[in-house]
Amino acid sequence: MSGVQGHPALRPGRIGALQLANRLAVAPMTRVSAAPDGTPTPEMAEYYGVFAQGGFGLVITEGTYTDTAYSQGYLNQPGLVSERHVAAWREVTAQVHGAGTPIVAQLMHAGALSQGNPYRKETAGPSAVTPQGEKMPEYGGHGPWPVPNEMSETDIKEAVGGFAAAAANARAAGFDGVEVHAANGYLLDQFLTDYTNRREDAYGGPVANRVRLTAEVVAAIRAEVGPDWCVGVRLSQTKVNDFRYRWPGGARDAETIFTALANAGATYLHIASEGRDWIETARLDGGVTITGLARRVSGLPVIANGGMHRPEQAARVLEGGHADVLSLARGALANPDLPRRLAEGRALEEFDHAMLQPMATLDNSRRRRLAARASR
Repeated sequence: MSGVQGHPALRPGRIGALQLANRLAVAPMTRVSAAPDGTPTPEMAEYYGVFAQGGFGLVITEGTYTDTAYSQGYLNQPGLVSERHVAAWREVTAQVHGAGTPIVAQLMHAGALSQGNPYRKETAGPSAVTPQGEKMPEYGGHGPWPVPNEMSETDIKEAVGGFAAAAANARAAGFDGVEVHAANGYLLDQFLTDYTNRREDAYGGPVANRVRLTAEVVAAIRAEVGPDWCVGVRLSQTKVNDFRYRWPGGARDAETIFTALANAGATYLHIASEGRDWIETARLDGGVTITGLARRVSGLPVIANGGMHRPEQAARVLEGGHADVLSLARGALANPDLPRRLAEGRALEEFDHAMLQPMATLDNSRRRRLAARASR
């Protein structure tokens, strides 16, 4: 990795009011490491702190549930719905801020892809459509997904209110912003996806209607937190239970979606690849990339995801105008100090599939090495 000390990912960046030391962000990764009641643990604070000590310019948390009705996706998922949650998250934000790094909480409603909600056995979604695939055993599930209840207008209003309340709790916990999870097949993406949304009201039909719920969530959060606080949105075409899906209208759908979210008050857009390479999921008709289109249409900073630990690809995405910031998942798990390695021209550790075990822990030897480097 010699000769990358001047890599464009190491240049300072900005997302709204957030000043970033570089263009490298830790992507949201499911950790299932909270206490049974959704309270973050001291191990989680240490886990997130290690990425900040390793030099990442931004840390985005795992998906965090927003209400005690239908939102929780799996057991031991963290929440942002109680004072106990808020107090524990303060320990996490303090660890990350101690290294001078901003941290954003990802807010998630699982919808029909809930497989371990202790509050309610039933699931809910835009329509009574059985999700594709089966539950994810690594997150404690097994067997087919149940048919969700079709959400009523009251259910929808409660979900929107849950996002806004969770954002207020995130601000109270010391977060620098929130990211609305509208990707990967969860509730907001279920509304956006044509085959899971068969509604005939204002939330169904054309893409302008299907994106309405996400826009309402962003607007409700913006009204709650004010004009300057960071409110991002994560989007994807692919899903945890459908790697092949693409927005049916291609670039036309993308333009409608990006415009609606920018008008609703989003600070940035984060385009996810759901375990796929950016090159595989970013291309639209005519050679344009979905991330580049998002930048042009919305006028907002865009985070790109998928294989960004490779220096050559990372440079191509940034220098080609395809994105402003890069988020890393597997690359960050294997190299919690990746920005420092990149700056020093040191080789990266290879990713091991065992690192995907969804627990917010790093072995003691890695912790000691990273802490030693951070103190230099």
